[in-house]
Amino acid sequence: MASGQSRQADVLVIGGGIAGSAVAHHLARAGCDVLLVERHDLNTEASGCNSGSLHGQIPYEPFFLNGPEWAETFAPTLQLMRASIDVWAGVEAELGTALDVATPGGLIVGRNEAQMRVIEAKARVERAQGLEVEMLDRGGIERLAPYISEIMIGGAFCPTEGKANPLLAGPAFAKRAEANGARIERHVSVTGLMREGDGYIARTDTGNIYARRVVNCAGAGAGTIAAMLGIDLPVEAHAIQTTVSEPVQPMIHHLIYSADEKLSLKQTAVGTLLIGGGWPADLDEFGRPQVSMRSLVQNMRVALDAVPQLDGIQIVRSWAAIVNGTADWRPIIGEVPGHPGFFIAFFPWMGFTVGPLMGQIIADQVLGRTPHIDVTAFKPSG
Repeated sequence: MASGQSRQADVLVIGGGIAGSAVAHHLARAGCDVLLVERHDLNTEASGCNSGSLHGQIPYEPFFLNGPEWAETFAPTLQLMRASIDVWAGVEAELGTALDVATPGGLIVGRNEAQMRVIEAKARVERAQGLEVEMLDRGGIERLAPYISEIMIGGAFCPTEGKANPLLAGPAFAKRAEANGARIERHVSVTGLMREGDGYIARTDTGNIYARRVVNCAGAGAGTIAAMLGIDLPVEAHAIQTTVSEPVQPMIHHLIYSADEKLSLKQTAVGTLLIGGGWPADLDEFGRPQVSMRSLVQNMRVALDAVPQLDGIQIVRSWAAIVNGTADWRPIIGEVPGHPGFFIAFFPWMGFTVGPLMGQIIADQVLGRTPHIDVTAFKPSG
């Protein structure tokens, strides 16, 4: 496309991660004229750089730091996460491609009674929201996951959690969106957004785009996009890192967390181990994320404490990326009051889990349909 060329669309989707690609897929399948723009290439930021966990539990760290009162405000988000994992069960058939989706369950382990009390308090909030959570003593850990270290005295098991391949999922949605008629433009930066008539004009470095409706799926950049319309979003950006090992024989059969320190640990279909948990990365002089050796060492120590069999396995690569968050961990979903036709699809910290469901919800809202799950509690303020 020639620089400076103007174009039109019924719906402009900003952001080419899993949520934006899923929104474009569902809208295009419904017959909408959709244009998706991404400032880099598709799936190159948080959606493609995370470790592919499908989360269903309340995260341990914010629960520990903020307590049950915070958890009660976060708890409705569990309904979204549970519904999202249900959607993942049918995504491969819907898109016609394998995405390594598996839900063997998630296990959080603790090494002392104080940690177990926190895990149990968290489980009470989760059960009140209908989440299936089983408390385990040491014997239960040994029966379910004998590879867990003997220093862990118990834990809690959520059978709905799992994993999918983040390198494949977002691009698969984008491919189906294009097959259904969506237009996707890469390396297009939105530099301005304004109300114009019954729609919006987006200024980009490749020309203006007029669209009747706009969906903000820009992840960590969602606040910048919203600010162009005078909307203040409580969006945060954090640099975190993930590590992958060499392929090894099957040994980790669940999604593993630790109450000791940050940890997410799982094994992929090809045998590699993905080790993360939200450890902070560094920023270089240009503000780009880069791996922190201090975090890497601490992350590996926590992983070894949980699963001693990791000792001797070779690390292949670590990488850092910017992920989006909010201080209260609650998502922002829906049409912005006072800005008709401008929608926000923002799920903090665990956006990969909810990406496919977000596509359904936002597409329904754009099309004037009532989503099958109630998201009014997450509606943005004006």
